[in-house]
Order: sequence, then structure tokens, then C-alpha cells
Amino acid sequence: MADTAPSTPTACLALADGTIFYGMGFGATGRCVAELCFNTAMTGYQEIMTDPSYAGQIVTFTFPHIGNTGVTPEDDETADPVAAGMVVKWDPTLASNWRATEELKAWLTRTGRIAIGGIDTRRLTRAIRQQGAPHAALAHDPEGNFDVEALVAAAREWSGLEGLDLAKDVTCAQSYRWDEMRWAWPEGYSRQKAPKHKVVAVDYGAKRNILRCLASAGCDVTVLPATATAEEVLAHNPDGVFLSNGPGDPAATGEYAVPMIKTILDTTDLPVFGICLGHQMLALALGGKTVKMNHGHHGANHPVKEHSTGKVEITSMNHGFAVDAQSLPKGVEETHISLFDGSNCGIAVTGRPVYSVQHHPEASPGPQDSFYLFERFADAMAERKGA
Repeated sequence: MADTAPSTPTACLALADGTIFYGMGFGATGRCVAELCFNTAMTGYQEIMTDPSYAGQIVTFTFPHIGNTGVTPEDDETADPVAAGMVVKWDPTLASNWRATEELKAWLTRTGRIAIGGIDTRRLTRAIRQQGAPHAALAHDPEGNFDVEALVAAAREWSGLEGLDLAKDVTCAQSYRWDEMRWAWPEGYSRQKAPKHKVVAVDYGAKRNILRCLASAGCDVTVLPATATAEEVLAHNPDGVFLSNGPGDPAATGEYAVPMIKTILDTTDLPVFGICLGHQMLALALGGKTVKMNHGHHGANHPVKEHSTGKVEITSMNHGFAVDAQSLPKGVEETHISLFDGSNCGIAVTGRPVYSVQHHPEASPGPQDSFYLFERFADAMAERKGA
């Protein structure tokens, strides 16, 4: 039997350097412009697409089997996808999983996210690693009509993530309480009915599973918007303050976040715990600096070493900026480093229960290598109260 003729491409990915990739579009139609990154995780595509830290980014998945487990509302990290678009090697297959409630294609269409399949993701990933995360325009047109010059121009004209505060775009509009704990077989998600510690979580783009981990560690969690002041935080009389993950340039978000954190540190002895952007916010508040990385860290197989124990954890990463360890002042120690490139992955204030990590301990690819960080936070609050 003769091979069938190739289908007309229905999607186009244009990089700012003029490189063009054609493929088959799925999900929503239209165009999006963002930074292009790659993620090496073999599972969790739904969690990745709904992670607010991916605002302003199109995600290339290096693992080819994307879509085979469908989607389920239980795995959403926020209400809808936040990543601007999706790039995959193969056209998604039909879902085959008992938890699936919807197909990936239908979910992307319904939530307005553009995707392209049939891409040489090895070549694309290699280009990102060698040249840095490029600005890109992704278009999906079922008729296959593309103005390539206009797409390249759009990619070149995009401002980029540096200097861009995206936390304001993904944070909550108003405060709310959270008591849902981590998923467990067979009951699924249960509620924290006997919390021991009151925690204020500042939402720079918080993932639901981080909030679940706090609840599972015995916390009564109140979530406040990214722009919350120190007075608003302290008005809840918390036992500890949590600084969440989030997208964009930490220096830009720090314009309003750093003064709040400084006030908390200078006027209280509260335990403070930060993750991802929260880690970077804490570092800035303590006098450190952040830098834009070449292509960042995005995946679920990143080895991180804790200095104090020598333990190596397999972690989930998602960041394009990093804390400059050389900029940390006296009294602030580096606690974790990436074994991929030696970049900073954790800090702590000497003699105080104030610490943060760059990786995502709630994602648990190890599968639970880093959950101790939430327990450490709870222990610090208990110790402060004399429990």
C-alpha cells in the first residue's frame, strides 16, 4: 500500500532568529507570543500547563507521549492553563487512564491554549540549550495559512521576561482560606480538620499542591494577593509566613514584594519559608541579587544537594532566573545547589527559621524527597510557640 501524502501543516512555530517549524495544530486557534522553554518531565503535563510559574512561556515537552493520560480537574494547579502554548513531538493519542475526564486536545481548545505537534523536539531543545531560551510566536490555523514574516517580527518585537512583573497577573484577586490536603488513595483529597499552625501564604502564582502540602503539614492557610503589605500579613496573626512560586522577573516583582518581606524580617521573629519565586524574593529582601539564566531549569529529574546533610534529592524545577550565590550577604548561607550546573537552589538565615528553596518540593518526583521542607517549616512554628 502506498504511503499517503503528508497533510498540510496547520501550525507554525517561528523563532526570533528566523527559524521556522511547521507541524499539526491542536487546541485553540490563533497566535501567541512568548519565551520558548523545554521541560524534560515524563509525566505531569497538565500540572505543568496549569503552573502559574509558566506565564509568558511556551513549553516544549521533550518526552514524546503527551496526552496519553488525558486530563482531570484533580490535577489542575490553578483553574485554567497558564502556559501560553504547548509544543510536542507527536500528535496526542486518545486518553487511556481511569482518572481522565477529558481529552488533552478538547481541554486545550476549551481553555484557549494553542499547541503544535509533529515537531522535531530534539532539534528544538538542542537549539534552546545552545542559544538560550528564544522569543517565539506560535500560530494555529486549520487552513494552513501563515504570514511567516509577521510571526518572526512578532517574536522579535516581544519584550521578553526580563523586567516583566507577571505575579500581578496570576495572583488571587482577594484573600481566601485553604484546608485541602494532598491526594491519597483511596479517598483522594481530604480536609485538614485539626490544624496546629496559622500560616499566611503570599500568592505570587501559588500552585494548589503547595497549599495542599502546607495543609498536610498541619497548617491553617490563609492566602493573600502578591501585593499584600506587611500590615495586612500581620493582621492575620500568623505563626509563619510562606512565599509562593510564581512567574516573571523577580527583580520586577520585588519592587513591591521586597519591602513587605523586609518588614516581616525586621520586626518579627516569624518563621519564613519560600519556594521558587518566593525563594528569589527572600534572597532579594536579604540583600542578594538574581540573574537571568541561559535556558533555565524545567523538569522533574533535577538533582539537588543539601549541604548540611550531603543528601541528594531528585526534584522538580521550573525557573528561568536564579539567585546569584556570590551576592548573598554575611549571615545568609547557601543550603542547596544544583548538581547539573552548580547554581543556587536554597538559602537560610543563620540562626533564624528563615529559609527558601528554588525547586518545587510539592511536586515530589522523587517521589517524596523534599517534603521534609514543609515539616521543617511546621517544626519551626511549633518551636517558636514552645510546643
